[in-house]
Amino acid sequence: MSGVKLLGVSGSPFSRRIEWALKIKGVEYEFIEEDLQNKSPLLLESNPIHKKIPVLFHNGKPIVESLVIIEYIDEAFEGPCILPKDPYERAIARFWSKFLDEKCLPAAWKALWSKGEEKDKEEAYEVFKVLNNELKDKKFFGGDKIGFVDIAANFIGFWIGIIEEATGIVLVTSEKFPHLCAWRDDYCSHVKENMPNREMLLGYFKARAEAASTATAPK
Repeated sequence: MSGVKLLGVSGSPFSRRIEWALKIKGVEYEFIEEDLQNKSPLLLESNPIHKKIPVLFHNGKPIVESLVIIEYIDEAFEGPCILPKDPYERAIARFWSKFLDEKCLPAAWKALWSKGEEKDKEEAYEVFKVLNNELKDKKFFGGDKIGFVDIAANFIGFWIGIIEEATGIVLVTSEKFPHLCAWRDDYCSHVKENMPNREMLLGYFKARAEAASTATAPK
């Protein structure tokens, strides 16, 4: 097999999506840590449009955008399927992954870094309600096993809880979203060995929250 390399950031949910997909397929790879404050020539050359991680290199060719990379991994390597085989189910999986990236993540990020006012949380609550309803009869978005949508939802599964602790703004509770919380627990128990150090991330987000608080404090 030709060498596989992943250019990313170890604490990024988007990089971790790729690492988990590679693990499902049993693909060995080299991880190259990127400094987003001083972007490398490799990143700028391999992703000149967006200049973002992750970038997967296979056979010397770069593939960019995390969801696109996961589909590529699913098609390029042997092993368990990540996307459903049925064309309709594949389309549905793509729909939910798009919903997560375009609706859920921006709403959750905005709410988590707001001042905690309920009006700032409303959009996040609405998308979480949709996800909670989708999971009411399922263990995972993919059914009985982790699939494409579950990987796309890793920000909810792991990162949101850390940012909630860092900022003191709680969005996802078992009272409001029992099915989503049950999914989160199952998801984390399956992927815990492939997640970044929680204390490291918590320290990073606490420092960010403190800096934001200081910047907005009255002078």
